[in-house]
Amino acid sequence: MHAKFAPAETCDPAVHAPEYVRGIAPYVPGKPIADLAREFGLREADIVKLASNENPRGPGAAVRAAIERATDELSRYPDGNGFALKGALSARFGVPPESIVLGNGSNDILELVTQAFLTPGDEAVYSQHAFAVYPLATRARGATGVEIPADNYGHDLPGMRAAITRATRIVFVANPNNPTGTFIAPAALEAFIASVPPDVLVVLDEAYNEYLEPDHHGHSAQWVAQHPNLIVSRTFSKAYGLAALRIGYGIMHAHVADMLNRVRQPFNVNALAQAAALAALADTDYVDESRRLNREGIRELEAGLRALKLTSLPSHANFLLVRVPGADRVYERLLRAGVIVRPVANYGLPDWLRVTVGLPAENRRFLDALGHALAG
Repeated sequence: MHAKFAPAETCDPAVHAPEYVRGIAPYVPGKPIADLAREFGLREADIVKLASNENPRGPGAAVRAAIERATDELSRYPDGNGFALKGALSARFGVPPESIVLGNGSNDILELVTQAFLTPGDEAVYSQHAFAVYPLATRARGATGVEIPADNYGHDLPGMRAAITRATRIVFVANPNNPTGTFIAPAALEAFIASVPPDVLVVLDEAYNEYLEPDHHGHSAQWVAQHPNLIVSRTFSKAYGLAALRIGYGIMHAHVADMLNRVRQPFNVNALAQAAALAALADTDYVDESRRLNREGIRELEAGLRALKLTSLPSHANFLLVRVPGADRVYERLLRAGVIVRPVANYGLPDWLRVTVGLPAENRRFLDALGHALAG
């Protein structure tokens, strides 16, 4: 016999979750291709997804081979310390392995920082129109998020510095920023980091760093030696094309890394992800080609958007933020045409859509569908 349960309103265990958890609106990812196919009766092969800032090329041959080799050990737990990958990252950036923390995507690094350093009553500072995980992770710890109005859609660094109080434990800075694509020059960024009190952590989220042109690159990994309160977060999900495997890393002072390692799950990065990331890190030609194709794609999209008389923000990442009249309506029409982009009303940008740079044929498909969607 099945047990009989009391009415939900009398025994709902969710009522015992902390108020700050119950008040969180869950993160909503980009619409999956399979969902759209089921919803509108479309063929998955005919759908173009430009919603999640993924690398449209797919992983390179060396990465595929590394994954295949790693499948021989699927019955074994992964290396919980990530020895080989940390060693490669250490050599690449000239930092000691004990200053590196691996994560289940760079999101995991952001979550670990808040888990290790935020408690109820603490504050975290971040910009308006910045990555949605910053307020979500902050609120999940019962801490208070302090959102600073954006400066021309980017970070107002003086305003963020002025917002730091005795209660501030973390300042989040995204560079380039998602979803706006804005960028802070290295000199201004390092000056800001130097101005932050040394007991306040600065989390520099560089998920799109590899898409920057060479003359825009700073040396943030090396800044950690001069600024022990700095955490640099990066990912293999974007330019390296490993979004499905969920692997990222943080570079920080060893004492800070020690705190994150105390709260992270013992095997938070799986073996296939570690093997793939190790191969991807060595394949510099793949990243260079991804950057080149991305810049060409941005130029192609910008030209097409101008022809449609639409405005987009200058982007330093692999997406464009586009102002679209009737953005919600246009988004739905694009879905019915088999093209997935990202509405960003949840970022305080209700009149905009974010569009990932795709392959040339995907970009053309989007522009064509957008023209029809605008015409009604």
